[in-house]
Amino acid sequence: MRDKTLCVKWPEVSHEGFASLAIPTYRASTIVFDSAEAYANRKYRGPDGYTYGLHGTPTSRTLEASITALEQGLRTVLVPSGQAAITIVFLAVLLPGDSVLIPDTAYPPVAGFCENYLKPRGISYRIYDPMIGGAIAGLIDPTVKLIWTESPGSTTMEVQDIPAIVAVAKSRGVLTGCDNTWATPLYFKPLAHEIDFSSMALTKYVGGHSDLLMGSIAVKDIDLYRRIKDTIRMIGLGVSPDDCALALRGMETMGVRLGHSGGVALEFAKRIASRVAPGLVLHPALRTAPGHEVWKRDFSGSSGVFSVSIPAHAEEALPDLLTAAKTFSIGASWGGTHSLLAPMTISRVADANAHPGTILRISIGLEDENDLWADLEPIVNVIASEPAIARTA
Repeated sequence: MRDKTLCVKWPEVSHEGFASLAIPTYRASTIVFDSAEAYANRKYRGPDGYTYGLHGTPTSRTLEASITALEQGLRTVLVPSGQAAITIVFLAVLLPGDSVLIPDTAYPPVAGFCENYLKPRGISYRIYDPMIGGAIAGLIDPTVKLIWTESPGSTTMEVQDIPAIVAVAKSRGVLTGCDNTWATPLYFKPLAHEIDFSSMALTKYVGGHSDLLMGSIAVKDIDLYRRIKDTIRMIGLGVSPDDCALALRGMETMGVRLGHSGGVALEFAKRIASRVAPGLVLHPALRTAPGHEVWKRDFSGSSGVFSVSIPAHAEEALPDLLTAAKTFSIGASWGGTHSLLAPMTISRVADANAHPGTILRISIGLEDENDLWADLEPIVNVIASEPAIARTA
């Protein structure tokens, strides 16, 4: 071979005697085939076969297999974000004339997708109270093909009775899905509770370092897996093998990080609840939290995210207190090594337990807990102080 060809064609290098604990990062757009016949028959490799880099490399398949094992599922599909994990499920199972039920506590862009994308295309949605449990039967009509759940609920942390909802759905032939980002499969396994689609934003605890975007959908049914795979192939979605490698690295420490962050978060939640009206502290492990008994029954632990409802008298002081924080950062997302504060304004339609006004979402990372508390204590002090009207009465 001539020089320019040698620059492109790599020589064979023996792997004998080489073993590494790190997963190789296989980057590929083109997948090459041993023969013209193999290339012509590539569609027969099925959803698990290698055909084109967009549809998976050994790096992404390793991450899929790892999540499948944690989820106690059959297959996992990777998509570019947690929101994509939800929307792809909707697109894979819903047709014009169908409808989906979503909880009032779902990640807000879910309702936005239903209103702004599905509805104009003839797919309707209804929002239900997340604490409805088995009474969701009253909302199911022949058009309902999917019930979505998120437990605990986004920001307000209500815990849904997943087994009760699933039992009703199965009796009516309706599929179910669950956003399990908060607990991860370490603390809750939706598929073990007969949920059909278990999704996560791998951006959060699996990635764990605030430097990647990715989502996952795990299933126990091979036909549902094929429907999901066909949908993402037609849309042209894929994930970066480099991001998959980062997610695999993050998974290695996820158990330790969750254990630490969850422990500190619960201690802080209890400490705050001892200083303010307990109902203002939104953490599933607290007895005052909506769905606490269900959390105690179904979950094996709690992660590092909880919320505090800010009473009206403390709202004016909150922005300056957040800006003054030295250890916490202000920002969206959560689940990384850096602790975050995010003031949220929640709009609810059907949730009877919704808190009015501002809710402060708190994500605990890996910093020293004394430094973190030094940032939180001034906020707690303002919440615990009597409103001016009460002091002058």
